[in-house]
Amino acid sequence: MMKLEKIMDSVSSFFEKHVRPVHRITSVSEKDEYWEVGLEVIEEKEYMKRYGRDQLIGEYIAKLDDDLDVTSFERMALRQRTSVKREDEEGR
Repeated sequence: MMKLEKIMDSVSSFFEKHVRPVHRITSVSEKDEYWEVGLEVIEEKEYMKRYGRDQLIGEYIAKLDDDLDVTSFERMALRQRTSVKREDEEGR
């Protein structure tokens, strides 16, 4: 298996176990001392469906070490699934 596939599998497995299932991986990049992965996760799916609202997508950044273990993650933004732009991009 290629290294990128292993990285994506590792992140997906970690999020499935500890956060929420990964909806989509949006980026993988190699930094000096770690790998950085951008991903989207569907947040509050059942709650939003119950109230007839659009699903919320959490945009995360995860960092992996050389052993491809997730060492940190952070939610960078939260947006409605149908929104075209994130709120912080509108002013650009």
